[in-house]
Amino acid sequence: MARPTAQVLTLLELLQSGGVRTMAELAERLGVEPRTVRRYVGHLVDLEVPIESVRGRYGGYRLAAGYRLPPLMLSDDEALAVLLGLVAGRRAGLATATGTAGETAAAKIRRVLPPRIADRLDAVLESLAFTAEPGDFPAPQTGVLLTVADAVRHHRPISLRYTSRDGRQSARVLHPFGLVNHAGRWYVTGADPEVGEDRTFRLDRIVDARTLPGSFEPPPAGNDPARRLLTSMAQAPYQHAVTLRIRGTLEQIRTRLPAGLAEVREDEDEGWQSVEIRAESLDWLPAVLAALDLPFVIERPAELRDRVIALADRLATSGRTLS
Repeated sequence: MARPTAQVLTLLELLQSGGVRTMAELAERLGVEPRTVRRYVGHLVDLEVPIESVRGRYGGYRLAAGYRLPPLMLSDDEALAVLLGLVAGRRAGLATATGTAGETAAAKIRRVLPPRIADRLDAVLESLAFTAEPGDFPAPQTGVLLTVADAVRHHRPISLRYTSRDGRQSARVLHPFGLVNHAGRWYVTGADPEVGEDRTFRLDRIVDARTLPGSFEPPPAGNDPARRLLTSMAQAPYQHAVTLRIRGTLEQIRTRLPAGLAEVREDEDEGWQSVEIRAESLDWLPAVLAALDLPFVIERPAELRDRVIALADRLATSGRTLS
């Protein structure tokens, strides 16, 4: 008698949804007797699909981690979600240096979609527009990303071979606290055990990462890696150090001056905020401050005051000009 292939594949799909499936549940969903379920499980085991038998009152079967990927059963909505996620991930810089893996995965799923679902996907992709052009983001090596992530999870130190922005190479030791994806780039935040200071490295500039023996004490739970990254960016050394006092709330100021650009803290005067910005150029700041539409005082540098006054004069002149 021919094997009921459709029923066996349905069993695999049920097990892939996670958790332990009882014998009674599987028999009911498949519309067969328990002994038939056991036979279907045997067919999957013969195909080297890793299935575990769970004993006890609430026992049954579950899909275990195996040495190879079993046939993946996705519903229509799941297949669409995976493909759209791959498209969005590539545009957002969430790929690694082996970026073709995402493309080949999408191609495999797309190839086996039923025509009806494939047409729905094509309709979405053809009608979908993005407000920003896809970025040409530098991607980290897959091995580096996985090594760093494992070290973060298990609080293990790592040695890095790193290439700086100016091309200099160096060897570093890091206690990694977390991974952050910001503006399409991957970063690792952590502490340098030799000097006891925080460090931030771009993953795409890490040539090699290796786990070292031992472990370290992670920072308190409230020490957010994303906040560490944004703070380090705001404090990065640039040509100009700008100090402002702005009257408004943190939320109002953040609309134009995000955390990666400016440090904001409460001022001594109620209702005012002290703001520090480091920038290579001052050309863009007058327009940003004007767009805040909040009272502000420039403490330094004097050059910024001159640029703000010049912008105000140009706007006043334009406003008085008759067409």
